[in-house]
Amino acid sequence: MTRPTRALIDISALRHNFQQVRKAAPGCRVVAVVKADAYGHGAVPVARALDDADAFAVARIDEAKVLRAQAVNKPIILLPGVSTSDELAEAADLKLDLVVHHECQVEVLERAALGESLDDGLGVWLKVDSGMHRLGFAPGRVTAIWDRLEACEAVAAPIRLMTHLARADEADKTSTRAQIACFQAVFQSCQAQSRQAQTSLANSAGVLGWPESHGDWVRPGIMLYGVSPFIGPHDGSYDLRPVMTLTSRLVAVNELRKGDAIGYGGTWTCPEDMPVGVVSAGYADGYPRHAPSGTPVLVNNARVPLVGRVSMDMLSVDLRSQPTARPGDPVILWGRGLPVEEIAERAGSIAYELLSRVAPRVPREGIDGDGDVALV
Repeated sequence: MTRPTRALIDISALRHNFQQVRKAAPGCRVVAVVKADAYGHGAVPVARALDDADAFAVARIDEAKVLRAQAVNKPIILLPGVSTSDELAEAADLKLDLVVHHECQVEVLERAALGESLDDGLGVWLKVDSGMHRLGFAPGRVTAIWDRLEACEAVAAPIRLMTHLARADEADKTSTRAQIACFQAVFQSCQAQSRQAQTSLANSAGVLGWPESHGDWVRPGIMLYGVSPFIGPHDGSYDLRPVMTLTSRLVAVNELRKGDAIGYGGTWTCPEDMPVGVVSAGYADGYPRHAPSGTPVLVNNARVPLVGRVSMDMLSVDLRSQPTARPGDPVILWGRGLPVEEIAERAGSIAYELLSRVAPRVPREGIDGDGDVALV
């Protein structure tokens, strides 16, 4: 039997969400973040659909290779940068922009010289640690690092400044304001010394919630895929549309008796005689194993609760509210009509993890709006 589990990728929703970026940050250039296979949605089809993006961002050289092999020719930013001369050569061949966040990376660039692959040098984004304390140079070191980069033959002008916001998704505004102020002080110091730079601060939460963080370039990630970047319920106020709908079908409907235990470990017991449906989807497909009983699933577009443990290839649902459900009926695990944020919260996770962990064995099928036109 062919497994019916599919990840439907709504291209029109993706483009709509991109326009919400343009609407929220007018006049800014947009770096569409497509790392981790575009958060599980498929980096190549996403990049092709977002032809209006000014650049793309990835987390691995291999991710950039896939895009270049499929004729994605726009600028691609390698967010971790490079740490060896071999990596630098690969990045040069792929004509990538590099984020520089550590002195060892500066040293790699200083040892390099212009050559056939480097051409006129690589674009560089100098990362400032404005308060996240993960990657980046302390504010007091930025101008000295700038001067070293500017002296490198392998670095093309102009050098750009960037940072990353650690808590822009939270209601507490103090730390985010402090980060923005720190970054702006670095930028102004550079300007005062005739160092002209374009800037990039805003992730998805910055795009939607912090206009003062927009700078010259914004870097939306999760919002492109229809997920709210903010902590708390997704109330739809930002008009984001889910791009991925994880679907499957019922493969069995069993009439069980009061006291029957469901699935591995028998962790849920039927409180009465009742129908229980079996869905062809499990943790090997990317559905969270720790989703508890009561997590909502849509059967025929109506909510029913998950019951028992999620297994590798199957999960069970309580069909008492859907007594006419039959094998073959459609199931939505998250997406249209059922926000992935809700499933993630039930499972003690976040939407980022669920989306990026949809397994390779689950086919991605492109649709456009309400239709079923295959685009990927």
